[in-house]
Amino acid sequence: MRFVWAVVAFVLAAVLIGAGIAQRTVFMGPSNQQERVSIEEPAPFVLMDGDVLRTNPGSQKLVVSGEGEIFASYGRTADMQAWLADSDYNHVSVGDDGEFVVEHVSAPAEEETTEPGDEAGATPAPEETPATDAETEEPAGRDPVGSDLWLDSFSEENLLTADNMQLPEGTSVLIAYDGTRDAPDDIVVSWPLDNSTPLAGPLMVAGGIVLVIGLVLYILAIRHQRRGRGPRRKGPGPLPMTEPIEVAALPAGERAALDAADAKPTSDPGVEDAEVVEDEPTPRAEPEGKSSLRAAGATRRRRMLVLPALGLTALLAAGCSADSWPQLGDASATPSPSPTVIAPENQKPPAVTEAQAKRILKSLADTVAEADSTLDADLAATRLVGPALEERVADYAIRAKVTNDAPPVAIPTDDVRVVLPEATDRWPRTVLMLSQSADDDTVPPVLLTMTQDDPWSNYKVTNLAQMAADAQFPEVAASWLGTSMVPADSAFLTLPPDQVATAFSDVVDNVEKSQYYGQFDDLSLAVAQSIRDGRQTVVQGLVDANAAETSKTAFKAAPTTTEPVSMTTLDSGAIVAVSVLDVETITPVNSDVVIRFGNNEQAKALTGVTESSTGVETTYLSQLFFAVPSQGSSEPIKLLASTQDLLSVKVIK
Repeated sequence: MRFVWAVVAFVLAAVLIGAGIAQRTVFMGPSNQQERVSIEEPAPFVLMDGDVLRTNPGSQKLVVSGEGEIFASYGRTADMQAWLADSDYNHVSVGDDGEFVVEHVSAPAEEETTEPGDEAGATPAPEETPATDAETEEPAGRDPVGSDLWLDSFSEENLLTADNMQLPEGTSVLIAYDGTRDAPDDIVVSWPLDNSTPLAGPLMVAGGIVLVIGLVLYILAIRHQRRGRGPRRKGPGPLPMTEPIEVAALPAGERAALDAADAKPTSDPGVEDAEVVEDEPTPRAEPEGKSSLRAAGATRRRRMLVLPALGLTALLAAGCSADSWPQLGDASATPSPSPTVIAPENQKPPAVTEAQAKRILKSLADTVAEADSTLDADLAATRLVGPALEERVADYAIRAKVTNDAPPVAIPTDDVRVVLPEATDRWPRTVLMLSQSADDDTVPPVLLTMTQDDPWSNYKVTNLAQMAADAQFPEVAASWLGTSMVPADSAFLTLPPDQVATAFSDVVDNVEKSQYYGQFDDLSLAVAQSIRDGRQTVVQGLVDANAAETSKTAFKAAPTTTEPVSMTTLDSGAIVAVSVLDVETITPVNSDVVIRFGNNEQAKALTGVTESSTGVETTYLSQLFFAVPSQGSSEPIKLLASTQDLLSVKVIK
């Protein structure tokens, strides 16, 4: 019977293990679902709505095949449509029946292009340079690589694969080569399918356990059979029928013998009759050592039989992934409540995300650093504009001739502390950022503003200054919420943004006599005093050169023509970025006097001469960031960051 149960266990184990293996092999479903995008009319770009990728649940995988460097990026749908406003492209969307719909969008005719200001919220088309005959025959196109408009981008040679994509609402994917060739048309979107087999692991483990039980039963059956094969002791044969004996009829001699036999004691007086039974065979006496070796050998053989079964069970269990086991517990953790942030009604999206802003800053800083090292003003102009560019151009002109002159303020990107984008869906767009070096604590943090003029332009720094050590940065909105720009003539601040530079210039020139003197904090007044100290140094230099009586000086601070950049803070105030010029004029008192530059290597580098008989005009540029409180506040205007550099030295005509 033991053999029968062992065979039953083996069959059951085979069924269980086979069922578990079958679930992970022949009965296992596909791991993903694929859909192909069919493009009939080629175009340089393919714009794929995020709804296409979200047709099925789960993370999305995008596979694009082609010949050459394939480019793909994702960003806000409205921004991408604005970037493609003057181009042919194929728009992939989802129809009412859930099928992919590909619509070929042609570029509008030139007279249909919306001009700036024709329609509220419309994005103007980029101005085109008059084309030559060759350019007319073969349009150059627009390369999407390197645009600051994308939230992220990636490129691969011949085969581009984007795994684990999770595009949110309102975003789309752009696919192209270089903007001149027709975009790749072999596009496949796939989504993962749940092909887990939670019973496969338990079935194989159960089969392994039953297999071990069967092996144990098989070993016990063999052991029982071997013990039953030893020699057996045979009992006596059948005895003849007996009848009572008449003792009195026997002769006297036999009767005496029987009486003597009855009187002899038996070996076991408590047993009257003995029954012959089959006894187990008596084992041979063996030495103690041999007996122990034989027992150990039998135990070892049983272990050798069990080990393969245990190894098979362990192998099957180890080969099962997490999908082969039931997942116990909660499928998803319950998120903890977070503070509620109420966005204003009709809130526009921020111009950039925090990750996008950091990527732009890194690209921008690398370009400016390269321009600083090569003194390339044209390269710097691709990432700087306004006062920031003017200061760099003057620095390059000086350092081209004065090698030991200090370089301009660098843009650190290691630790970005503040990202404050403008919340808008129009252009131009502005972002304020505060960053610092993570390795050198002696380098002051840098506060800057950068602006994107249109969808086809990259961000350029407009204002750049080093933050003061004692400055307290105001509370601003989160980067995902963004903020709004303050009009230059806003009356909701203690001082309109377009008057901040004028007021500070008046404080520099008139000190306590200025009507604005009491509106600025101590740090602002200290910077104003440092500018006056620089003026006094020039006067003292003329005295030391015995030229005080043969020349005269004049100083004037004035705002630049650049519009201020103003962004609101959480306390209804604003961060205002302005620039101020400090003009210093030295003229001789008569025509016989000549002004020599002496050791002023910077003046020599910018003018190309060593002296002037008509006078010299030196201009310094100060870039300043102020925190201006709201109207009715008793707080002063606080200086956040400032920097001053030599802008120009001119010989008066």
